[in-house]
Amino acid sequence: MQQLRILTAAEQVADYLRGGISQEIWEGTMPGSNRLAAELGVGKETMEAALRQLENEDLLIPQGRRRGRKIQLPEGPAGDRKLRIAILLSHPSEKYLNYMVELRHELDRAGHRPIYANVSKHEAQMNTKEIGRTVGKTEAQAWIIVNGSREALEWFSQYEKPSFALFGRSHGLPFASVSPDKRESMAALMEELQRHGHSRIVFLTRPSGQAPGTGSPEQVFLDSLTARGIPPSSYNLPVWEESAEGYHARLESLFRVTPPTALILDETMLFVAAQQFLLSQKLRVPEDISLACTNNDPVYQWCKPELSRIAWDTATVVKRVKAWANSVAHGKKDLRQNLIPSTFIQGETIGPARRN
Repeated sequence: MQQLRILTAAEQVADYLRGGISQEIWEGTMPGSNRLAAELGVGKETMEAALRQLENEDLLIPQGRRRGRKIQLPEGPAGDRKLRIAILLSHPSEKYLNYMVELRHELDRAGHRPIYANVSKHEAQMNTKEIGRTVGKTEAQAWIIVNGSREALEWFSQYEKPSFALFGRSHGLPFASVSPDKRESMAALMEELQRHGHSRIVFLTRPSGQAPGTGSPEQVFLDSLTARGIPPSSYNLPVWEESAEGYHARLESLFRVTPPTALILDETMLFVAAQQFLLSQKLRVPEDISLACTNNDPVYQWCKPELSRIAWDTATVVKRVKAWANSVAHGKKDLRQNLIPSTFIQGETIGPARRN
């Protein structure tokens, strides 16, 4: 039988601090002993003894009087490195999406440390110089770029640290990615709209996703209009200033003269804002206007009438990002670009086109 060992107070505190250091609760320099003692409710002498123990283990390096102790994380066995992964969002609201919450949880479970970069690409106005500043002041061993524009992803393709494109315009660039393949499901959505007599169809997607050139779902949308004798124009795929004010201004202009009979929305926040706008105009769905979304969010299942939408398995997305992070942590190069299948779900928000 293993001998029972009773830990001293200092050893218990050292064990707690050791766990916090491994989880990177503290970074760079350890807080002073007075502050730590107050936070943990222990005596200063006990705290000093615990910190000296961590110095003996080379987890903390003394830097002289009043300079604190430098944290030195162990390298660990070769091929068993854990990563500090920075996530660059295209909009701050994305951190609350269901699959983003699950992604952070799974990366945590794998031992990695996911953090959000302080400035999103949207706040940096898609300026690569601003992205460079954000990356430069963020301590990370790898990056995940969410809904990246072509410009942003081209910048990261030249960056020295491993990067992963979670959605966005990554085709042909030399790093790993995962995106839903919306081509067939988008074609099915367009077929359903046109079966109900819709010709004034507007697809509202972020301008950053349209340049340079159109993305895959946007091109399927434009091709579907052309195939049915509807010459596509900026009316069908409008550009707007990428802000809440710019989006609402575009909605108001669309409904001022020749209102669309169907709206396709690219993201949850665009859907919520459009739904609020339609309510303010006393427009009913689908009696006055048909509505569909190309994004995937559990909230749509709670909508009544149920929203027509394009859906895909978000668990597969999370699994792919986690596999990439583990490969990078083991020193393996992973540049696979995965497309996952999507499905058009025929909800109750598409009806016959209303004639003016």
